[in-house]
Amino acid sequence: MNAALPKVLCLKKGALLKQVFTLSRAATPRESCLCAAGDALVSCHRHYRSRPTHGIGRFKYLLPKEAPKKRKDKVQMKEINVGTKYEYGDVNIQMTSYDVCLVEHFAQYVHKLCNRLSIRVNESYAMPTKTNEVLFLEERGSKMQLDAVLTTHQRVVQISGLSSTFAPILLEIIQSNQPEGVHLLVKEHTEADFKSRLKSRPELEELLAQMN
Repeated sequence: MNAALPKVLCLKKGALLKQVFTLSRAATPRESCLCAAGDALVSCHRHYRSRPTHGIGRFKYLLPKEAPKKRKDKVQMKEINVGTKYEYGDVNIQMTSYDVCLVEHFAQYVHKLCNRLSIRVNESYAMPTKTNEVLFLEERGSKMQLDAVLTTHQRVVQISGLSSTFAPILLEIIQSNQPEGVHLLVKEHTEADFKSRLKSRPELEELLAQMN
């Protein structure tokens, strides 16, 4: 009885292997694969290989909806403050230099100084950069040759409500801290100063002139 038991087990194992082999040949590679686990063979189905991710990793639907961007309106000039008998209106403190770092730091100093002295600063902005070419004429020649290219940088700090009694004190403080190579100009704000900030379009101006 004991000698016949191993023969029966071997026959059962052989029959089981034949069935698994026939099933594995009939099944497609996508539907099933044979995985060895000890002495037995188990079929493993991987359904996720043929399925989409269903939006895994998407987070934009969790964020609040942003409002549509509005088109920027045309820049319009603000009303110029003329001032009174004892107080200045809109005043521009213009700083010009060939060194951009120097004029930028000096403009920041003037802006902070006005804030510390409780002087209202309307705005602080940079003017368009200007480029000048320096030409020279040779001793025995008629052609002009390029010697250097100078780039001019300008910053403007616009203030208002400056009293006439405190204005000389402010100018003296600014001039005492004015670095070398920086040109300082203090003047009242005009309409021409506002237009100089905008990019000129001569072709459009010519067409408007012809239409009028």
